[in-house]
Amino acid sequence: MDDFQRILENGINFGRGGDKPSDSGKKVKTKAKKKQYITGAHGSGSAKQKAKYREQRANRHKK
Repeated sequence: MDDFQRILENGINFGRGGDKPSDSGKKVKTKAKKKQYITGAHGSGSAKQKAKYREQRANRHKK
């Protein structure tokens, strides 16, 4: 009965427990974020095309 009364008074917190883990290394977790994949240098045709589109988008408002 004590747990039930405590829940009635305080409610239930479904939030994350504990502290956030520290990201001291700041590792790249996916291949898509690595420089070779962003620039299309690793040989994939679709990556080269995406790199072309990224470059066009980056230069769109530069005169």
